[in-house]
Amino acid sequence: MPHTRRPAVGYLTTVAAAGLFAVNGTVSTLALQAGVPPTWLTAMRCGGAAVGLLAALALVSPGRLRLTWGEVPFLAVFGVVGVALTQFLYYVAIGRLPVGIALVFEMTAPVGIALWVRLVRKEPVRPRIWVALALSLSGLVLVAQVWQGGGSLDLLGVGAGLAAAVCLATYYLMGERGTATRDPVALTTWTFVAAALFWAVVAPFTASFRAGVLGERVPVSLGAAQVPLWLLVLWIVVLGAIVPFWLSIAALRHLPPTTAGLVATVEPVFASIVAWLWLEQVLSGWQVAGGLVVLGGIVLAQTARTATARPAPAPVPETPAPL
Repeated sequence: MPHTRRPAVGYLTTVAAAGLFAVNGTVSTLALQAGVPPTWLTAMRCGGAAVGLLAALALVSPGRLRLTWGEVPFLAVFGVVGVALTQFLYYVAIGRLPVGIALVFEMTAPVGIALWVRLVRKEPVRPRIWVALALSLSGLVLVAQVWQGGGSLDLLGVGAGLAAAVCLATYYLMGERGTATRDPVALTTWTFVAAALFWAVVAPFTASFRAGVLGERVPVSLGAAQVPLWLLVLWIVVLGAIVPFWLSIAALRHLPPTTAGLVATVEPVFASIVAWLWLEQVLSGWQVAGGLVVLGGIVLAQTARTATARPAPAPVPETPAPL
């Protein structure tokens, strides 16, 4: 029986995923402020999500976990660049920039995707891509307030945010190819497994990780309240990775990927509001205006690719990948 599309359900699940990703930015900032290195936090998020997704699929549909040796190199690159490095660079960025600003830099990925498709793949792209590029660059100038002595933002944070955008664009482009032979849920699961294995080799916990640190109580910027660090990590793994990824994938049963991607651009807005209310990260008027201009460019970039240029299989969800 053909599946019945319910657009309202798709919009709701996409917004819910964006909201959880947005809250995860603030929760992750608290963990970073507590002294957890970005490498550890990324490794715990990737490892926890990999275990959770593997367990879920093994119980519900183990056949979807089958792999061939020919798929391994692709999944390894996809997982390392698209998941492991994207998340690590995002954590570096939010450790040095307001959460909303870091997301604005990272969310420029769709502009890079459209330019890659036009200039490298030579696929037809609507002329609006050049307007999108101009809007994004102009907005980033406002966000960085470059007229204030070379910029008011941490340069390493800005660099990490832009590098995360490149990795995120890679995630989307490889996702289009990956879903030609594998469903998005299983693909997401194996990319998290690859990312977890990468960090197990690059930054193994046995080298310097003290398990006891997870039991330490850390401030959460809510008065004098403190919670165990493991509770923040659990939130980051379950509500910051597993649940929002499942929601964003479920949305594709009801919405086209481009529509879901457009709806997901509310994430930087949500993230800025959460960080303002929770962490008192106040943005200047110029930064707010610049963020809105960048979002306008992202919306145009999302719609720049022509319908005939897209591959037949549905791509990986165009929501902010593993933030």
